[in-house]
Amino acid sequence: MSEVTFTDSNFNDEVLQSDMPVLVDFFAPWCGPCKMMGPVIEKLAGEYKGKVKIGKLDVDENPEIAGQHGIQSIPTLIIFKGGEMADKLVGFQSEEQLKAKLDEL
Repeated sequence: MSEVTFTDSNFNDEVLQSDMPVLVDFFAPWCGPCKMMGPVIEKLAGEYKGKVKIGKLDVDENPEIAGQHGIQSIPTLIIFKGGEMADKLVGFQSEEQLKAKLDEL
């Protein structure tokens, strides 16, 4: 598994200070659409390794970061570039939709 696990404690270093763009999947283990996103995120993490850092953040275990980014429904995917939010996608996203967004980077 090449995806990263983001937490309240490592978010600043892993995401905001990252030299490469970062895709964060805000999810919860009990969320159906989040479970559907899992394999897509995992596949893209492998495909974009070295180009885009891709990982997940459990909103139940990390409420501080989820709150800071106004996460109200999950799954929410946020793309960060240079420490700033570059894009925000709410709800299930297909592999094709995500690839199109990542390729824009």
